[in-house]
Amino acid sequence: MLLVKEFTFDAAHNLVKYHGKCERLHGHTYRMAVTVSGRPGEEGMVMDFAELGDMVKREVVSKFDHSYLNDIIPQPTAENIARYVFKSLDGHFCGLDCELRSVQVWETKNSSAIFGREDLRAEATADGIGGEGA
Repeated sequence: MLLVKEFTFDAAHNLVKYHGKCERLHGHTYRMAVTVSGRPGEEGMVMDFAELGDMVKREVVSKFDHSYLNDIIPQPTAENIARYVFKSLDGHFCGLDCELRSVQVWETKNSSAIFGREDLRAEATADGIGGEGA
């Protein structure tokens, strides 16, 4: 079963490796969805929404909200933000009965990027540190 919790944060960035209007400093109200998977436990929940919310706010939103994202991520595209958030949260699920599946980041109302577990595996394989079952 999948469990999804959404968040928003306001942040500024500029894309230094991109040539167009987004190379200049500007800001967005980002929307972000964190998806976990697992089987509902005896309480009937995959994970407590409050626990997931506290984790994401502590590890991500508190760092990103009203920040200059280039100070955190060198080229803060929606794709790189989703990757960064996934990798930042992934280790916090050890010992829980659920697994982080994906992070989706909307830069605008209708434009988003998703980084998921399969992307993490593909990166590990491309870096030569993964393989079958990674």
